Amino acid sequence: MERIIEEIREDLNRRLAVAAERLVDRTPAEEPAPAAHAAPLVHAAPPGRAELRDRVHRVLRQAVEGLVRGSRGLPPDLADARADGALHAGRGLPLSSLLDIYRICGRLVWQALTEAVTAHDRAALPRLLPGAPALWEVVDGMADAAAESYGRAEAVRGDRERELAAALLDALLDGSGPAGEAARSAERLGLPERGRFAVVALASGGGAGSRTATGHMTDPVAGAPRVLWRIRAAGESCLVELGHHPLESVRELLAPLGVRAGVSPVVTSPAELAGAHRLAVLALRAAVAEGPRTALLDERLPAALVAAEPELAARLRRVVLGPVLALAPEDRRVLLNTLGTWLACQGSTTSAAQRLYCHRNTVSNRLRRLERLTGRSLADPAHVVELALAHAAIVQRPATSPAPPVPPSAGPASPPPAAPSSRTPAGTVRRSPRPPA
Repeated sequence: MERIIEEIREDLNRRLAVAAERLVDRTPAEEPAPAAHAAPLVHAAPPGRAELRDRVHRVLRQAVEGLVRGSRGLPPDLADARADGALHAGRGLPLSSLLDIYRICGRLVWQALTEAVTAHDRAALPRLLPGAPALWEVVDGMADAAAESYGRAEAVRGDRERELAAALLDALLDGSGPAGEAARSAERLGLPERGRFAVVALASGGGAGSRTATGHMTDPVAGAPRVLWRIRAAGESCLVELGHHPLESVRELLAPLGVRAGVSPVVTSPAELAGAHRLAVLALRAAVAEGPRTALLDERLPAALVAAEPELAARLRRVVLGPVLALAPEDRRVLLNTLGTWLACQGSTTSAAQRLYCHRNTVSNRLRRLERLTGRSLADPAHVVELALAHAAIVQRPATSPAPPVPPSAGPASPPPAAPSSRTPAGTVRRSPRPPA
């Protein structure tokens, strides 16, 4: 094989140069532009036509030299193939396009070899045939070396992409950086200047293993919202590009994760995302007792209001429910659970009894006791608001030790008025249980 190649070397080199030119002429000027959400964050410029021609010509020559080295019992030199793989990955170009070059170049080398041998000495063609398997072995070795190098470089580039995406998301969700930074970060992440966005805050320890590393962008399923994750030690958050989808669609998106989550209202520009992130955290804190579910802020505004003011929430717990918190743990748990259930049942004692698996009169007795302890009447809407907000404050941050009794001056000036006796059909709302006789 080496002797045949040396006999046609000059003609073969000329044919390889022409083949390289023709291949580049048939190749698109640039790689297809990726979609905005898939564009690499860390990349170099794609190769120009001159660089592509030189690369193709080099691959053709390497394949021929690999044949020569193989006839001498030497392995092919794969340094250039490895360099090609690393360069292709660094530019964020698909591996398939590089492997296509090697595949096509192998075919062109064989074509150039047969044409050159035919022109030089047609009788020598049978001597060329044993070189076909050797040629494809050389080309396969070059492609494998390029692919291996591509994989290593792609892993490094992927780490850099995730770090950069995390920094860009921080700039958006934390509001860090100078004026205009949010718009620049959004542009680099492929987000539109105007759109419909929401931010989600997830409870810590909520199965982060189901997502990938910090800054990961999910590959959007056709028609589904696009999600950008941010994972930190304190918890997870994500930015959702809703597009035309309603905000409620976030519930379906998060349902497979089985975690508590708070969702901000919809915002329309990247500059509003930092504020949306703060509201999502408040929504999460407001949903702390709800178990694995997604809470939209606008559905939990009273509880979110309590979560937004920790100092006032602590005062609210002490002033409104201090005497209840001072009870023995079991008594305290029963009364607070009854109050929460009664509030969740919209003031229906019957419905609360069904949820608590006890008699309706038992619920009424517990609520009367709570009225006596707190000095607040469940027949007074203002008092119900106070009790509901205080209960939300306890749910968000349960008391670990009995609270001191509230001084008389902190409560109402007089005991709550007795609710008038009335007959109500079963299951209807009774706003206040009957006081003791």
